[in-house]
Amino acid sequence: MASRFELGENAQMALKTVRENKVRSFLTVLGVVIGVTTLIAVASIMVGLDEDMRGFLNDYGPDTLFVFKFSPGIHVGRLTNEERMRKPLTIEDVNALKGEASAIQDVTAEVFPRIGTMRGYIPVARYQNHEISNVDYSGALPSYPDVYNVRMERGRYFTEVENEHREDVVVIGHDIADTFFPGEDPIGKTVLVDLIPYRVIGVEKPHAGNFFKDQSADRVCKVPFRSYQKHYPQRDELFVGVKPVPGMKATAEDQVREVLRRTRKVPFNKPDNFGLSSADEIATQFHQITGMVALITVVLSSIGLLVGGVGVMNIMLMSVTERTREIGVRKAIGARRRDIIWQFLTEAMTLTGLGGIIGVFVGFVISLLINLALPALPSAVPAWAVFTGVLVSMSVGLFFGIYPAVKAARLDPVEALRYE
Repeated sequence: MASRFELGENAQMALKTVRENKVRSFLTVLGVVIGVTTLIAVASIMVGLDEDMRGFLNDYGPDTLFVFKFSPGIHVGRLTNEERMRKPLTIEDVNALKGEASAIQDVTAEVFPRIGTMRGYIPVARYQNHEISNVDYSGALPSYPDVYNVRMERGRYFTEVENEHREDVVVIGHDIADTFFPGEDPIGKTVLVDLIPYRVIGVEKPHAGNFFKDQSADRVCKVPFRSYQKHYPQRDELFVGVKPVPGMKATAEDQVREVLRRTRKVPFNKPDNFGLSSADEIATQFHQITGMVALITVVLSSIGLLVGGVGVMNIMLMSVTERTREIGVRKAIGARRRDIIWQFLTEAMTLTGLGGIIGVFVGFVISLLINLALPALPSAVPAWAVFTGVLVSMSVGLFFGIYPAVKAARLDPVEALRYE
């Protein structure tokens, strides 16, 4: 094993060689730079998205259960015909959960158009000359803010009395309030949602997360459940939220499944005709998807590293040929085989290590540019990606530098000294 002094001396010699052949050295490790840059850039986006997703879901409560006619969450594949044809959940299902499940603290539901029945429908909110399209417009039970941890910025949520009397009141999201009422109090103002006038009684605080909340979370227009049904009696798709008693999430899941199988008349030998998930489970699903993307990225990065490694081997073999007399002189004055091997291995590792550092720097720059150009798309370079990028790049130099180093060490000193 080379001593610390010898490694330092070898590294200095390697850096000198790099300085004397800057363009050749850069072109040699370009594949390593591209591979490490890809790894850093994609890892920064994946880690940022994963943290953003977890923050977004945890804002609704990590133990909150989501119930729908098919499994709530991230659907990679297409829904089956059986899932598409399932009947919606009903308010009777909600009342059964509320009355029969002891592990449930609270239940809520929101109603909206049935999935697949209103293609091209885009709900629009208007106020004077302002308009926001694709708002999250639905009717909700008054228990909605308690189940989903909704925090109010202004005003209040609608009450059970307002729901029973089908009053046309609305709670709007932070982004809608900022667009419609900049610098003024929106409470008491009238906005049009799908051309129906609603009186604003509350504004929600912004939700956690950047990328995922921009899809709809801060563009909500929530009206009382029965008010929505008054205007749209044919819309009957229900999404149910369940807040378990603290520490009883697993029991609550079992009770929800038991109650719904009974109310929806599912035979004992048939699977559930509804879906049940939680914020934690959806976050785990997303983590698995980002893990697969990360694996693909590693494979693609490996191609760049392989190309870079082959380039390093070629340049090191050329270097051995160019420095044959130098090797002969070193051997003649007492250098051992392992000294020659470590000299060339250190040079190869220094070369690819510098390529890795350049790749990390470029990856940081790309991450910064993403944050500046697309603030909604989170990007944060994780420390493990930096460490992995540099370590892998140096490992490439070590692996592909072995053959040239061994070839140099096996040169006969007498023949080497005679080499012209």
